[in-house]
Amino acid sequence: MSTYLGTMRRRTLLASAAGFGLAGGLFTGLRVASAQPVSGTVPVVDRLAVRVVTDSYQHALQPASRTGDVTVTPAMFGLAPDQPPRTLKSEWALALHLESARGTEVRQVMMDFGWTAETLNNNLELLKIDPARLDAMLLTHGHYDHFGGLTGFLAAHRAKLKPDLPLVLGGEECFCTREVGPEPMKLSFGALDRQAILDAKLQVLFAERASLLAGHGFTTGVIPLVSKEAPLPASRMRVGLQPNGMGCAPEGLPPAKRTVTMVGDDFQHEQATCYHVKDKGLVVMTSCGHRGIVNSVRAAMKVSGVDRVHAVLGGFHLMPASDDAVRSTIAELKALDVAWLIPMHCTGSRFYDLARQEMPSRVLLSSTGTRFTFGA
Repeated sequence: MSTYLGTMRRRTLLASAAGFGLAGGLFTGLRVASAQPVSGTVPVVDRLAVRVVTDSYQHALQPASRTGDVTVTPAMFGLAPDQPPRTLKSEWALALHLESARGTEVRQVMMDFGWTAETLNNNLELLKIDPARLDAMLLTHGHYDHFGGLTGFLAAHRAKLKPDLPLVLGGEECFCTREVGPEPMKLSFGALDRQAILDAKLQVLFAERASLLAGHGFTTGVIPLVSKEAPLPASRMRVGLQPNGMGCAPEGLPPAKRTVTMVGDDFQHEQATCYHVKDKGLVVMTSCGHRGIVNSVRAAMKVSGVDRVHAVLGGFHLMPASDDAVRSTIAELKALDVAWLIPMHCTGSRFYDLARQEMPSRVLLSSTGTRFTFGA
């Protein structure tokens, strides 16, 4: 067992013994503890490589390039002698693979799992990403287009995962069943499968406040709403455990949500994933950015005490926002002097077009399979 995983297992046992973070676990047998909080300075890594495992589109013939101080490496088709041609799959979803290095120490993290296991497992194989090398997994928030592939991923790979592999979540809200669509429509948007997590023998770590991630990165915890952004309503969550074990335990939710049946999502459980890259600054990743992309960046800056923002990437959830809202967000990111913007997933093409006008040399094109390398 790696030193990191051994340390995390001891922390889990201690936290469980103390009774921390057990709300959902008491009812389902899950091992649940609190992630290690950020205390003092955040870790600094020499290099961070972000591979887009699943996104909504692919530019298969995009050439590799070195743009400024960022290396952009696309993925082409899966071709081999005497084999049928294969290709990466894209879907309305997001999944990222993170590889960080500090000296000779390398850590790998899987961030979100897309919509379907078929797409996720296909792409992991073609991109030659080995689940056995993962040091942690992280789910940014409880939407199906980010956890839908998890159950099938675990079924296919759980035998090869490291013992006691951490699964980092923003809290019990991630497990709530969700609905979408205007009232009175009640269109199911799924729920995270506790049994699949239990069967895979993962240790669930709740990162309800800023927490360390695999010893190299950190999460923001709850993202304060401090900017001009007005996050768009996206779903409703149902409070309570269902007879089949799905859903969320009211005891694990904020007090104001424990006695209601259905409540509009405010995404208190959503977190941004961050790394401090040596001599570059912060790399901030949002999977959907429901709390606002600028709010997410400001939260990362406050947690880390680092003002320099090297890159912001992920879903910014600006579709179907108005042009005025998009321009306002771009203006705030420009004021923060973000070196690189890499929009994905739910950002929308309008942001990409307008950001290219306002910050023409700072916006990079992303695609399913693309790898972005920051630092040495």
